Amino acid sequence: MLEITALTWVLTVALIIALLAVDLVMAWLRPHRVGFAEATAWSVGYVLVAILFGVWFSMQYGGQFGTEYFAGYLVEKSLSVDNLFVFVIIMTTFAVPEEHQHKVLTFGIVLALIMRAIFIAVGATLLSLFSVMFLIFGLLLIYTAVQLFRHRDEDPDVENNAVVNAARRFLPVSNEYVGGKLTTRVDGRRMVTPMFIVLIAIGSVDLLFALDSIPAVFGVTSEAYIVFTANAFALLGLRALFFLVKGLLERLVYLSTGLALILVFIGAKLILHWAHVDIDERVPEIPTSISLIVIIAVLAVVTVASLIKTRRDPTAKAHPGSLRAHRSPVDSPESTTEQ
Repeated sequence: MLEITALTWVLTVALIIALLAVDLVMAWLRPHRVGFAEATAWSVGYVLVAILFGVWFSMQYGGQFGTEYFAGYLVEKSLSVDNLFVFVIIMTTFAVPEEHQHKVLTFGIVLALIMRAIFIAVGATLLSLFSVMFLIFGLLLIYTAVQLFRHRDEDPDVENNAVVNAARRFLPVSNEYVGGKLTTRVDGRRMVTPMFIVLIAIGSVDLLFALDSIPAVFGVTSEAYIVFTANAFALLGLRALFFLVKGLLERLVYLSTGLALILVFIGAKLILHWAHVDIDERVPEIPTSISLIVIIAVLAVVTVASLIKTRRDPTAKAHPGSLRAHRSPVDSPESTTEQ
C-alpha cells in the first residue's frame, strides 16, 4: 500500500492550487487572445511539471507506483483531448468571443477538478469496502467504450443538453456577452448572459467526463493519491493545449476509436482483477507495465493513422464521439437513430 503523509497531500494540493491560481489570474484579469507561442510555452511547461512530478514520485515511492502514475496520466491526458473536442463544440455553438475563451476554459478545468476530487474520494471508498466495485467499474467502462465506438462519427448534442435547456426555460437570457459578465441589466431587468449558459454547458460536460475518467484511471491504480495527481496534472495543461491544438483536433479522426479500445482494455483489466480477488487467484491479472505499453501503443497508432488518413483525404473530419445517438440539425425525425 502507498502511504502518503498529510504533509505530502497538503503540499501537492497547494502546488495544484498555485498553478490554478496563475490560470485564474490570467483569465479574469487579463482576457486576451492566446497566441500559438504562448500556448506552446504553457503546454510544454505543464507537461514538464507533470513529468518532473512523476520522476520525483518514482524516486520517492518506487518504480511500480511511478509506472502507475504515468499510466494514469496518459489515460487522463488522452481522455482530456476528447474533452477538448467538446469544448471546441461548445465555444462554436455559443459563439464565445476569443477574448473570453480563456475564462471559460479555466472555469471548466476548476469545476472538473472539484468534481473529480469528489468522485475519487467516493470511488476509493467504494473500492476499499466492496471488491465487486471493480466488476461494476469494468462493465461501466466497456459499456462506455461500446457506445463511444457506435457513435464515434457524431458530436455531442450540446445545444439540446437537458441542463442547458432547463436554464434557458427558467432564466431570462440576454443576447450579448456584455464583456464576459455572468449577469446584466436590460431595460432595468436582471438577466443572465450567454456566458452563464456556456458555463452550465461546460459544467454538465465535466460531470459526464468525470463519470467515465475516474473508473478508467482506477483501472491502472487503486491508490487515491495517484488517481488525484494523474487527473490534476492532466487537466492543468488542458487550457493551454486547447489553444495549441484546436486547429489540429479535426485531424485526429481515429481518436474516438482509440479511446474506445483503451476503455475496453482497462475495463477488462478491472474485471480480471475482480475475478482474481473474488473468484480464483489463478485468474491472471494484467500488470500496470503492460497497461502503460498498450496505452502508448494505441495512442501512437491512432495519431499516425489519423494523420495519414487526413493527408490522403483532406475532407475527413474528426468527431469527439457521443455516448448516445441524437438528431443532428439536418436529420428528420424518421432518420434519427434511436438508442
